[in-house]
Amino acid sequence: MSSRRSRSRQAGNNSRITDDQINDLVSKLHQLLPEIRNVHSDKVSAAKVLQETCNYIRSLHREVDDLSERLSELLATTDNAQAAIIRSLLMQ
Repeated sequence: MSSRRSRSRQAGNNSRITDDQINDLVSKLHQLLPEIRNVHSDKVSAAKVLQETCNYIRSLHREVDDLSERLSELLATTDNAQAAIIRSLLMQ
């Protein structure tokens, strides 16, 4: 039983995120965000990058919701054969 606890502790230690991993993630996010992509990374805090990442994700969610609504409206106005074709294309 003690070997189980030992392995569990070792796995727990290995699963912790290091500062280097956090810095790497922040750097990658900084490069991806259109709003702050052109700002030097040393002038943008990690908190700002994470906040902008959340804002960007929210805007993407809104865009997906809008597109989904538009698609639903389009499918409602097409006949059954066209709607079936569109649905089959979306499922691929």
